[in-house]
Amino acid sequence: MKKIFKVLAYTIGVFLVLIICGVAFVNFTYPKVSPAPELTVNHGPDRVARGAYLANHVVVCVDCHSTRDFSLLSGPVVSGTTGKGGELFDQSMGFPGVFYSKNITPTGISDYTDGELFRLITTGVTNDGRAMFPVMPYPYYGKMDPEDIYDIIAYVRSLDPIENEIPESKADFPVSLILKTIPQDADPQSKPAKTDQVAYGKYLVNAAACQECHSPVDAQNAMLPGLEFSGGRAFAFPDGSVVRSANLTQDEESGIGKWTEDMFIGRFKQYLDSGYHLPKVQAGEFNTVMPWTMYGGMEESDLKAIYTYIKTISPIPNQVVKFSPPVTSE
Repeated sequence: MKKIFKVLAYTIGVFLVLIICGVAFVNFTYPKVSPAPELTVNHGPDRVARGAYLANHVVVCVDCHSTRDFSLLSGPVVSGTTGKGGELFDQSMGFPGVFYSKNITPTGISDYTDGELFRLITTGVTNDGRAMFPVMPYPYYGKMDPEDIYDIIAYVRSLDPIENEIPESKADFPVSLILKTIPQDADPQSKPAKTDQVAYGKYLVNAAACQECHSPVDAQNAMLPGLEFSGGRAFAFPDGSVVRSANLTQDEESGIGKWTEDMFIGRFKQYLDSGYHLPKVQAGEFNTVMPWTMYGGMEESDLKAIYTYIKTISPIPNQVVKFSPPVTSE
């Protein structure tokens, strides 16, 4: 019997040593990405203007890195908060930890070189070598044309500086360990010609990370393979209500297979109509995290390209329950 206990104790000891060595290996080896490039971005007016367009209407960096007013439909950005950061993503919203968007005004990024910002946006690795949780969908940004990333860098450098100390984000274990392995070197793609509507639309869909929100996920927030763009990802609001993303595939019953180009573009542009006013939303009523007013500012030609690409996505039947009100106890 003593021999059995000795073997068991030895086995457990070896197992613990292996775990400790594995944890140490990940901690000291990852994230494993290339050093930040030596880079100085031209902050001229053309770059700033293009970066403003991308950051506000395509990539929508401003969406998460500002304060949004969810007392109105789709949570428009509160004036004077652009880039200040501080939006919270925590366990109540299905995230494995507590994460805050960073201050991306010149005050918040003053200790970053342009090359470090480029690496951060495209790989998710900070200037002190930490891996960011991909609330910011940097795997998509790593596939963008570097020129577009340069434009975004020029734009955020031009923002009005805002003093706003952001708490440190903290992932729950074991995600705190796993997320170190997520970043990888960027795989930049050249931006297709606008005349190639399908390819250019696909590029924009990646830049906007449409797939990230419009795909169902499992309990660990991992995207379910084969169901991309079929909608149904749940987003919880503080009042207990849940909104789910739409099915963007060409299924005619549960997706947008019957939508015309005019219907698609009009869905976005209605929010910029001078006669339209975002309705007030009370707690427990339908709201959406989709930043319609931001995407509504996208150029019509870009929306047409996105529509053209989406038309190539195979239909996937997935009838989404768009909204669930808070559960109240009687």
